[in-house]
Amino acid sequence: MMNLKNLTLTLVLICLVKTLYPQDSTYVKVHFLYGSKHRKEFKNEEPKWFGGIHGGHVGIEIDSNTIIDFIPSGKFHVISSSKHIHGKFVIHREKSFWEIFGGESSQMKKATIIIPVSKAQKTQLSRISKSYLSNSPYDYAFIGMRCGSAAYDILSQINILKRYPYQRTYWKIFYPKLLRKRLLKLARENHWDVIRHGGTTRRKWEKD
Repeated sequence: MMNLKNLTLTLVLICLVKTLYPQDSTYVKVHFLYGSKHRKEFKNEEPKWFGGIHGGHVGIEIDSNTIIDFIPSGKFHVISSSKHIHGKFVIHREKSFWEIFGGESSQMKKATIIIPVSKAQKTQLSRISKSYLSNSPYDYAFIGMRCGSAAYDILSQINILKRYPYQRTYWKIFYPKLLRKRLLKLARENHWDVIRHGGTTRRKWEKD
């Protein structure tokens, strides 16, 4: 009788584990480097950053220590050009990603949002990344796609976010904070894990 009870309990636990942690699930990590500017007393020691306090950077971890992100390449365009693509997707290791604007990784203000996805979504992410690394689908421009809108584009294609045409995407996600706020809201609603790290006091950091 005890053996039957133990067997029943084991089967119930197995079903519960499969319900809470589906076998088809995995994760995607979205990494955010917060925008910042040097404090006045450190202006000769801390570098200027692209975008300053409303800048920062964002990338998507497609594999362990492998982050895809969108950066300018060649002449910087104010308005996006479909004929002259001066932007590219690249792979960064985690340390080099956090240090893209200079400084030490440990001194950066950062947040990583961990999003549960299915294996099908992860496979689609790999396909998109391979395609985009080979050939960027759009230009990098001030009025156009940049790192935040590019990350939104990829996440929307794996059904994390609602998909929009490119022009609407870059107006909605004009800088990384706008994407970060959307994902942090979803993280609160869906109980996703968020890993945070405060930055050096030598710089003034943007807030959420």
